[in-house]
Amino acid sequence: MTTQEIAKKWLDYCQSGQMEKAQEELYADNCVSLEMEGAEGFPQRVEGKKAIKEKGELWNSMVEAFHGVEIEEPLVAGNHFTTTLKMDITMKGAPRRTDEEVAIFRVENGKIVSEQFFYDLN
Repeated sequence: MTTQEIAKKWLDYCQSGQMEKAQEELYADNCVSLEMEGAEGFPQRVEGKKAIKEKGELWNSMVEAFHGVEIEEPLVAGNHFTTTLKMDITMKGAPRRTDEEVAIFRVENGKIVSEQFFYDLN
């Protein structure tokens, strides 16, 4: 698959609530996931699909209510694609809020080999 095809399929899976399917099908076994330095409760770097899945489970355990997400069409450049995500969310012990982030993905040999997220920490 091309980077454009992977970006489209990733978007389709995420918009239909199938993030785990996207990770299983589209991510390389040794994919790296990077969070913002100082992100509370998360390691800054994890490697491998199993570790990425566990990071997702950790995040889900911190959520009280997920009210929705908006994901923009990915922008593709070479073997990278990027998108923005806007999540309407209530984290446990916190008021409802909207979180916005930029996600950047790198593709090699038809698989996502890295993802990195940028967002405000406050």
